[in-house]
Amino acid sequence: MSQDLSRIRAFVQVFEAGGFSAAARQHGRSKALLSKYVTDLEDYLGVRLMNRTTRKLGLTEAGEVYYREASQLLQQLDELDATISDQTAEPRGLIRISAPRNLGETALAPAIFAFLARNPLASVDLRLEDRLVDLVEEGIDVALRISVLADSSLIARKIADIGHVICGSPELIRRHGLPRSGEDLKGMPCILDTNMPSHASWRFSDKGRHYSVPVSGPVRVNSPVAAMQAALAGLGFAVVPLYLAEPMIAAGRLVPVLEATMLEGASLQAVFPHRRHLAGKVRALIDHLVDWFAIQPVR
Repeated sequence: MSQDLSRIRAFVQVFEAGGFSAAARQHGRSKALLSKYVTDLEDYLGVRLMNRTTRKLGLTEAGEVYYREASQLLQQLDELDATISDQTAEPRGLIRISAPRNLGETALAPAIFAFLARNPLASVDLRLEDRLVDLVEEGIDVALRISVLADSSLIARKIADIGHVICGSPELIRRHGLPRSGEDLKGMPCILDTNMPSHASWRFSDKGRHYSVPVSGPVRVNSPVAAMQAALAGLGFAVVPLYLAEPMIAAGRLVPVLEATMLEGASLQAVFPHRRHLAGKVRALIDHLVDWFAIQPVR
C-alpha cells in the first residue's frame, strides 16, 4: 500500500511542479525515482497518464481524470494524518472564538481562561459581540451561541442548557395584572427578542397540553440584555436568560411569572464550519467547556 501511495504521490507532484526535474528539486527526491514511480503507475493501470516531451509535460484524458481524483485522495489522507497527530498532541496555537458579550463576560470567560491555564501552548482571540458572525468569512474557529442551529452549512455541539424565565417589573404587573396562563399574555405588552427562534410565539406546556401564544408589544430587540432593560423599564414582559434575570429578581426589580408552564428554552452551542476533520485544539476546548458546565451550570 505504501508503494502504491508513493507512485500516486509522485505522479501528482510531477504534474503540479510542471516536470520531473522541478518536482525532484521541490520534494528532495531523485528525478530517476520519480520517473520510475510514474512509469510503474502507468504500467499498473495499463494506460498512459502523461505526455512527455523535452519541452512540455501534459496529462492525457485518462491522466486528467486520475489526477483530479488522486489529488483529492492525497489531500484527505494528509488532513487525516494531521488531525490524528493533532488529537494526540497538547493543544497549541491560536483559537478564534466568537461569543455574546454578556454571557462571554460572565460565565464563558472563566471557563475559557481555565482552559488556557491548563494548556499553556494554546492562546485565544475572544471576540465578544452581539451579532451573528460569518464564521468562514471572518476566520472564526468556533462560535458560542445561545440558539438553535439554523444554518445547514454549520455544525454544532451542545455545551449546556440555558434556563429562561418570563418576567416583568412590579410596576408593569400593577398596571396589567399577573398573567395566570400563557393565553393571558395575548392582551399584555411583551418584549420580543428576535434572537429567539420563536420570538413572536411563546410556547407553553400545561398539564400535558402544549400550545403557543402569539405575543406583541412596543419593543423588538436582538439582544437579551436589551430585552431585560426594556422589562426593567416596565415596557412589557420579556423572556430573559436566568443568568441575567436572577440578580434582578433577587433585588425585586423583576418578578418571574408562569414559571411552571413555560416550555421555551435554548442551549449554549459550539458552532463551527462544516469540515471533515475538526482541529484538535478546537475539539479540546469544546470538550473542556462541556465538562466545565456539567459541573457549573449556566445560571
